[in-house]
Amino acid sequence: MSSLFKTLINHTEWTHCCHLCIPENLMVALYKYEPCHSDDLGFEKGEKLKILNTDDPEWFMAESLFTGQRGYIPHNFVAKLNSMETEPWFFKNLSRNDAMRQLLAPGNTQGSFLIRESETTPGSFSLSVRDLDHTQGDIIKHYRIRNLDAGGFYITTKISFGSLSELVKHYSREADGLCTRLVKPCQTRVPQKPWWQDEWEVPRESLKLERRLGQGQFGEVWMGLYNNNRRVAVKNLKTGTMSISAFLAEANLMKTLQHPRLVRLFAVVTQEPIYIITEFMENGSLVDFLKTPEGSALPINTLIDMAAQVADGMAYIEQKNYIHRDLRAANILVSDELICKIADFGLARLIENNEYTAREGAKFPIKWTAPEAINYGTFSIKSDVWSFGVLLTEIVTYGRIPFPGMTNPEVIANLERGYRMPCPDNCPEDLYNIMKHCWTENPDNRPTFEYLRSVLEDFFTATERQYQEQPC
Repeated sequence: MSSLFKTLINHTEWTHCCHLCIPENLMVALYKYEPCHSDDLGFEKGEKLKILNTDDPEWFMAESLFTGQRGYIPHNFVAKLNSMETEPWFFKNLSRNDAMRQLLAPGNTQGSFLIRESETTPGSFSLSVRDLDHTQGDIIKHYRIRNLDAGGFYITTKISFGSLSELVKHYSREADGLCTRLVKPCQTRVPQKPWWQDEWEVPRESLKLERRLGQGQFGEVWMGLYNNNRRVAVKNLKTGTMSISAFLAEANLMKTLQHPRLVRLFAVVTQEPIYIITEFMENGSLVDFLKTPEGSALPINTLIDMAAQVADGMAYIEQKNYIHRDLRAANILVSDELICKIADFGLARLIENNEYTAREGAKFPIKWTAPEAINYGTFSIKSDVWSFGVLLTEIVTYGRIPFPGMTNPEVIANLERGYRMPCPDNCPEDLYNIMKHCWTENPDNRPTFEYLRSVLEDFFTATERQYQEQPC
């Protein structure tokens, strides 16, 4: 055996080459999956599958190498065989901020960690670790994982590793200069399977309403079960709330808007009363959650992160040339991992009820509405920006109603005189400046949501260094 071949065997690249020899269409199951339809394929965790067709990006046609059976499988339950994505600590497409959110979520503790691809340096990786600081509480530290020219990885030059797995094993035994020893991979739940391809207009009988979650402007919201196996939220619209044909046209557009910060629209019942079926968010609306013991104890960094998440979703709506028209904390939903998603985008335009559509109506959200929309009915993404500024006050005051002590007519009169809400108690001055920018009289001079997303995400990370110094 040549010395060159021996070197290759001992080198990390040998493992990489072996991985490349594995056909692209061989996958391994990361989770167990129970079939719910006649055409999908059930499998056990660890089962190997051959992908036959990926025409549908969410449901792959596959064949089990164990049973020989064929059927559709959810794309997010599998990973390429022998790839890093099969490691419980590897999170492929995860941003720095999302890494922080996941590590700070319930179930993770000091020493929880993950490795993710670098956002700024293609081909490189970052290690994110949860630590406990006696003054700051739970914090996340980030370390660059650097590549050696000859192959391999290192965080500090004093020790290098042939693979990321070796790096994880070493720092799991001892901290060796890191803030803490790596204890366990970041805890994640089984992902939500994609909605089945052809289920859009569904029969009312397929839904079981289990618990009423609240009464909204458009009707009731229920927690329910779809086909007895899928937890969903069901919005039950009051009869006569909107034209069925107009709703269907809007809903067909709404279902094309898919983003991690938008509540996913799954299906509809098109006979009155209209049902809207969406993903279920455990903590309900943001305005209600902020008043709970858990919500009212959130620190300012978490509150600003929630605002950044909403701005992220609205930047997507902005990019798609869409308008929300009713942006406020009541229409933001929160998961049990404190992920915020925007709901009810576009529905306000369809309401056929003067109580909601006329500015004198008792249910018209005057306190969140931009002056040009109040006075002239001119809604735009810039009127959504005004509403976002008001939503920021709701967040930093833990759900307080805007313009406290004022009636709707008083709000209108005061706005016409140039009045703006004062800085809320304990609100950082820089955040209040963002609010005032959103409330600029001329809509054209208000910021974009893309700008707001960038500023708020920077605000969220400004309190600490981007990466820790290399341990020595």
